[in-house]
Amino acid sequence: MPIKIPAELPALEKLLDENIFAMDDARANTQNIRPLQLGILNLMPNKIETELQILRLLSNTPLQINVDLIRIDQVAPKNTPASHMHTFYQYFSDIKYKKYDGLIITGAPLGNLEYEEVKYWPQMVEILDWARGNVQSSFYLCWAAHAAMYHFYGIQRELRNNKLSGVFKHKVLDAKNELMRGFDPEFYAPHSRIAEIPSSSYHQIDDIEVQAESEQAGVYIAATTDKRMVFVTGHPEYDACTLDQEYKRDLDAGISPRVPVNYYQKDDPNAPCIVQWKSHGNLLLTNWLNYFVYQTTPYDLQSLSN
Repeated sequence: MPIKIPAELPALEKLLDENIFAMDDARANTQNIRPLQLGILNLMPNKIETELQILRLLSNTPLQINVDLIRIDQVAPKNTPASHMHTFYQYFSDIKYKKYDGLIITGAPLGNLEYEEVKYWPQMVEILDWARGNVQSSFYLCWAAHAAMYHFYGIQRELRNNKLSGVFKHKVLDAKNELMRGFDPEFYAPHSRIAEIPSSSYHQIDDIEVQAESEQAGVYIAATTDKRMVFVTGHPEYDACTLDQEYKRDLDAGISPRVPVNYYQKDDPNAPCIVQWKSHGNLLLTNWLNYFVYQTTPYDLQSLSN
């Protein structure tokens, strides 16, 4: 079954061009099933690019999904037209009365700021607390994963001397866990961040299980034992060229970034990049939707509670 998104959303045409099964509201209204209700809180500056990346991952599932795009405040993002935000995004204040089967909160380019210095941190705290009682399972990406760990467990991240950027090999720690079902024992995934939480901090929390980690990149996937929260410190949603775009953006800004690890052929930034994370990125979102959302959510969402 497909994801349901507005007919005018630019991502729809691109998804259909890629032969990805998506449909608009009119067709979805003819389906006599109870679709999953999914919210995406998009904190990235380029909203349109991030929407498309996440919707691609959500499309590889037999479940029908209704998607709400959510914005955290009224500030106009620099890299997204105001008309796009006005047409396709809802303010959190307008949807917080709803309950959702799943919620995805993206990363954000806020690695050098203390959490309390982030202009929308109070709203972020409100959303994190709201999700615990109004969302069956929340999926936190990169900065959002660190922010959730800080808010719920008081675990502070540490700034690295150099940005972690590249595609790293990870090991599955619990092959029997449903989130890891179908994963190879070792797999690759992209990371792009300046901060990290030591692996020991995750392992010392009783209700968190680490599912995959890397010798170089640390913990990649962790989840609470009740399946209500998933923390992913990397970017399974990234396109083939995203790390390349970030690297060249930092070069142009005079930051002198390191070449992303294990990404370009022969580590040459002028050579083509090596894409080796797409299959596991799709599998991760499919497993989350199936086992952590669909198999556990109540049919009547109004009965959802903490």
